[in-house]
Amino acid sequence: METGRESMPNLTTAQARRTLLAAQGLHRPRPHSAPTRRRITSEVQRLQVLQLDSVNVLIRSHYLPLFSRLGPYDRALLDHLSERAPRRLVEYWAHEASLVPPELFPHLRTWQRRTWMGAEGMPDAQRNTLETAVLDLLERNGPLTASALQRLLGGESHRPAEGWGWRWTAAKRVLEDLFGRGVVGSAGRTAQFERLYAPIGAVLPDPAQAMAEVEGPEALLVLAERAAGALGVAPARSIADYFRTPVRQTRQALEALVASGALEVVTVDREPEAWYLHPAATRPRQAQGRALLSPFDSLVFDRGRLHRLFGVHYRIEIYTPAARRIHGYYVLPFLLGDAVVARVDLKADRAVKRLLVRSAHPEPGAPPATAAELAAELLLLAGWLGLDDVVVEDRGELAAVLAVEVGRLA
Repeated sequence: METGRESMPNLTTAQARRTLLAAQGLHRPRPHSAPTRRRITSEVQRLQVLQLDSVNVLIRSHYLPLFSRLGPYDRALLDHLSERAPRRLVEYWAHEASLVPPELFPHLRTWQRRTWMGAEGMPDAQRNTLETAVLDLLERNGPLTASALQRLLGGESHRPAEGWGWRWTAAKRVLEDLFGRGVVGSAGRTAQFERLYAPIGAVLPDPAQAMAEVEGPEALLVLAERAAGALGVAPARSIADYFRTPVRQTRQALEALVASGALEVVTVDREPEAWYLHPAATRPRQAQGRALLSPFDSLVFDRGRLHRLFGVHYRIEIYTPAARRIHGYYVLPFLLGDAVVARVDLKADRAVKRLLVRSAHPEPGAPPATAAELAAELLLLAGWLGLDDVVVEDRGELAAVLAVEVGRLA
């Protein structure tokens, strides 16, 4: 891509940053009216993916991206999209386990081969027997959790597989293998966040999608175009990361999309790396949004892109030993305008109905209004979560002034 790059359209870093924010729906203030089901569906279609995660220290991660973009909304509306037929969202492997539009399922299934989570190495006879039994139970009983399936199966299916690091039972390994292969799907999640498994034809709104076989190059064209649309402008590695597709093959798909006129190659600050601009992308002159971002928000999927465009080095420290954490356990970046200006470690203490700010750190160059804007955002979040108070603990350089602003606005 170096040949002829001087003649390519060029964006500044600021333009690329605002293009990304606009594509992600984070460049303008939230609507004043309560989000409707139609608005929620439209926003999910914009993002293409809502990553799931079991951590519930604040709220399940897939709920937060819509709050970041739409403000307080009825979470039951999102649940209905993935749990009630005809589903507008289905769970499958994408960036990680995620809610995605069902039309993407056949394309994702072509590339999502996470064999380490399945039944690789299990004796064929055991595997085949369990597959038959699992599918029969799902056909006859409707959606079931893994634990319910194991109780119905009984016997050897309860024993952890030899040498299996997570101590999954043989039945659990087979079930995850069937899910990964797209033979069974998720009909939703329980209150304990257990997946409810069902035959994939009963999950997808169009049963034909369950049978569709898509060739690898064709699937990548669809996934690359959707990811490019959700990002507005991005390099190949970021586009590949969106749905976790191989970079080399994704790059080939992007070149095919460029050749067909579906994407345009641009540079950012005249640097050698090619970036791909989606024709639907807008380039606003300014960004006026305000949002706390989930650690699993699609804006921050690619830490390298986040650092390149926003100058922020961000890592999730959930799995870092407590003594070695720099910013905290569940840290959310705070976006103000077109800059990430702070980060806060949050916890919902539901027993006493308080939102705890365990630490608050400003980013270099954070504007004077940071504490006031962050305080307003925290109070909005607390109200949406059904919490009565925001309590700022004395950790981080921003904590003291943030506590004052919370007290002033509460």
